[in-house]
Amino acid sequence: MPRDTTPIEAILKRERLVIGLGLALLTALSWWWVLVGSGTGMSVIAMTTWDFPPPASTGMAQQWSATYAIVMLLMWWIMMIAMMTPSAAPTILLYAHAYRHELKRGRIRGATTPTFAFAMGYLLVWLAFSILATGLQWSLERIGLMHAMLMWSTNAVFTGALLLAAGAYQLTPLKRVCLDHCRTPARFLAANFSPGAMGALRMGAKHGAYCLGCCWLLMVLLFAGGIMNLVWIAGLSILVLAEKLVPRGPLIARLSGIALAAGGLWLLAHTYLR
Repeated sequence: MPRDTTPIEAILKRERLVIGLGLALLTALSWWWVLVGSGTGMSVIAMTTWDFPPPASTGMAQQWSATYAIVMLLMWWIMMIAMMTPSAAPTILLYAHAYRHELKRGRIRGATTPTFAFAMGYLLVWLAFSILATGLQWSLERIGLMHAMLMWSTNAVFTGALLLAAGAYQLTPLKRVCLDHCRTPARFLAANFSPGAMGALRMGAKHGAYCLGCCWLLMVLLFAGGIMNLVWIAGLSILVLAEKLVPRGPLIARLSGIALAAGGLWLLAHTYLR
């Protein structure tokens, strides 16, 4: 007579569904936090505009306390989680499947897959990026290139230079290598598989490093269009997702690079020739 299935075994049989729902919940909560202002006390609607460059405006630099700096850091990190988790989800799910496969074959020991550690390794890389982005935000406010309250560029030359740099990077070999890695997770897992929670953490961090190499300058564009500008947050999220998951993703990356570079050149020319 077959023994009854325990609750743990029942969960493990639906592990892929549980992980998928967990990632979806994480993404949804992160987007909710962005939509309510990320703890800044400011309206995200007031910081959203379809105009580009954003409306020219000036404002006094925000006095950053330790508490405010932490709020800005969390704003960046949770925003990165909201924007990057959907494109990372296929790799995380594939890792969980591969690890479970190895467990069943007896090639590694354990009872559960350390998928949480893999995902955490990935997100810690974006935490490191968020720390640097927070420092850059503070610096740009200090020198008057960013509006402290609206969080977008106040200088057309700076905006144009960011667009040109991001567009040019989209066409570089480094971008192609990192994007190819992100689009072929099975090859990465086969070459870098390591058992245990620490192995999963290292693998997640390595995957995150490639993802950062693929997308970091796109994320820097938030300084141009507005860190809390929903138009740019959503637009860049869709672009990243398309690059990594759509069959013609590399072509999309190149075309977007040409468009960004052209936009940057147009803005610089318009600024200097008007």
